Amino acid sequence: GEIMYKLENHLADQCVISPSTFPENVPVGGLITVSIYTQKVYVHNCILLVNGANNEERLAHCNVMFHQVFNDPIHGHVELHPLLCKIIDTPQFQRLRNIKQLGGAYYVYPGASHNRFEHSIGVAHLAGQFARALKERQPELRIKKKDILCVEVAGLCHDLGHGPFSHLFDGNFIPKACPGRKWKHEKASIAMFNHLMKNKGVKSAMEKYRLDEKDRDFIKEMIFGPLKTKTSESMESKEWPYKGRTKDKSFLYEIVSNKRNVDCLMDSLHLGMKNSFDHCRFIKFARVCKVAEDGEWQICIRDKEVSNIYEMFHTRSRLHRRAYQHKTNKIIELMITEAFVKADKHICRKGSKGKTFTLSETIKDMEAYTKLTDHIFDEILNSSSDDLKEAREILQKVITRKLYPYLGQTKPKQNQDITEGFTELKRKLAEVFDGTRKQGDFKIIVSKIDFGMKHKNPIDNLRFYKKDEPDKAFKISDDQVSDFVLPSIFSEQWIRVYWNKSLSRKELKAAREIFENWRQKIPHPEVTFSY
Repeated sequence: GEIMYKLENHLADQCVISPSTFPENVPVGGLITVSIYTQKVYVHNCILLVNGANNEERLAHCNVMFHQVFNDPIHGHVELHPLLCKIIDTPQFQRLRNIKQLGGAYYVYPGASHNRFEHSIGVAHLAGQFARALKERQPELRIKKKDILCVEVAGLCHDLGHGPFSHLFDGNFIPKACPGRKWKHEKASIAMFNHLMKNKGVKSAMEKYRLDEKDRDFIKEMIFGPLKTKTSESMESKEWPYKGRTKDKSFLYEIVSNKRNVDCLMDSLHLGMKNSFDHCRFIKFARVCKVAEDGEWQICIRDKEVSNIYEMFHTRSRLHRRAYQHKTNKIIELMITEAFVKADKHICRKGSKGKTFTLSETIKDMEAYTKLTDHIFDEILNSSSDDLKEAREILQKVITRKLYPYLGQTKPKQNQDITEGFTELKRKLAEVFDGTRKQGDFKIIVSKIDFGMKHKNPIDNLRFYKKDEPDKAFKISDDQVSDFVLPSIFSEQWIRVYWNKSLSRKELKAAREIFENWRQKIPHPEVTFSY
């Protein structure tokens, strides 16, 4: 049964339950489940050990875990494990409050004001919900509570490494400020997680809930992938690349790697776009099957849910077309990136051992990187330093809507490389103004939109199962998918041309005519103009 107790001191780590409250039918040495309620938190499934020969001698001590309740805009009231709350209360995680989820899109969509902070909490909740559903549905998988806790921590920490304006930092700024340097936010997430583990509160909480070095490796692998470098020998022998969990738990690595489902849900809400993908139904019909090809255990979906899966990828594609790759958003992100590059050497943060790092150098030191958020935009904008004059002027144009002029866009044939034509286009644009404009004044941005795997169909990597064969995984063929939901192509690219100098209406009209003439030479193009 379930018994409700009210604690007078809800901050206590232990509570003593009066023996008289135990039901008569509880056997000696048995277990009962109790839900304990306080004014601030709910605690579920506390296990009480019952000792003694009779009620008078029975006394139970239980360790109480107080789960903090968060009100999520999508999932409602969610409860997070105390370890997750310890992580949330660190400076490394709190910085995510001031990093926009969609970067420059906030200057296009006023509702896109959500941050990496609430996004990460949503991912942690959904990841835990998914793992618990699999545990309840398939006890034979032997999913432990510690496995679920690690999955939740990985979901919470997967975006710790994002810099100012999210993907703008690692996708645009770092490649320009540090040419040739291969660096992504996932790498920074691992470094930030290691830095976070130095926090005494988090470290003691890890020990309290018995998460050891192997579990920490498991968490980092779910965020980044295999931590050890693959060798030719290991690839040929198909050696299991992970240290955190063995091959029979391979399906756990898929949960956090599918976090894009959560991105679609939250981004659609804040952008005011409808989302037809039903994540609850996805979790309901998911189960784990052994894949014959490689012997790994993989999360499979009911065959009738293939349309719902395609809806998820359609939603992702639509968000890219209408928001992430929006032409005005790309202009704004281009301008912010240029401002950051000009301010790079003049924006500094103090890191470990008192050493100072410039904006682009902060990725080398997590203590300095922790102090880096979207606030650098205002830091530059409100600065009176002459060193930041050029960067400040660019950001002033962003907030006053004096954006770079947009000439147009074209969509070449799939997989067609037209980069050779860019030089010709820039030369003709420069000539029309009698040499008063340089080729560097023109910016060409290639925006690529796909279903997550470039030109490939991501469904080909998924496995499905049938109602009458729930343990047999198989690939679904195109003839089993409705033509109404099956795309003919899975990727496309748009070529967009901007000018980073102010133009008169006459100059802008002449430049667009040149672009139109150049565009017509590309097979099967499509173009739109914005006046």
